[in-house]
Amino acid sequence: MAQQSDRDADLLRAYRINALHDAHHDDPTFGYRSLADEARRAGWRMSRRTAWKLCSQAGILSSSQRRRRGKGKKAGPPVFDDHVQRVFHADAPNRLWLTDITEHWTSEGKLYCCAIKDVFSNRIVGYSISDRMTAKLAVDAVRNAVARRGEVAGCILHADRGSQFRSRAMARELRRHDMVGSMGRGGAAGDNAAMESKPS
Repeated sequence: MAQQSDRDADLLRAYRINALHDAHHDDPTFGYRSLADEARRAGWRMSRRTAWKLCSQAGILSSSQRRRRGKGKKAGPPVFDDHVQRVFHADAPNRLWLTDITEHWTSEGKLYCCAIKDVFSNRIVGYSISDRMTAKLAVDAVRNAVARRGEVAGCILHADRGSQFRSRAMARELRRHDMVGSMGRGGAAGDNAAMESKPS
């Protein structure tokens, strides 16, 4: 009976770790608190303390934890080809969008804004704001832009190599709207300049 109980506990632990791994893969920026929340949404209930223990045992680290451990701040590998090649021009709306995340200090702490700009009009067409810089922030910005613009099939969304834009959640959202993901080189100042230029 004790052996069966141990096997059940081991199996539950394995399922929980798998759920945490899946959530981490969706958004590498998540810490154990957010991973616990995502695992619960997937049907695997656990306390945040349990999530912390399992993440520690399984070596599941957020991207910020990895940087603190001295692994550097280099941009990750691209998950999309560069379809723009630094040619920031479009001959019609909803052909080429740029996106980036900016950090803003407020009296209540840091806020992050993910904005999406249509190159044709040089106007912001969607955005989202959160106190956490996660894949959900970027995905919500895409959803906001699509809701405002309607038909966007074939539109290229060009981003840097931030983990929010490389997440599986972002890839799924782009596929859902038949959009095309694009990524520039790591640390490409020209990409940032195009996104940060003031709207007309």
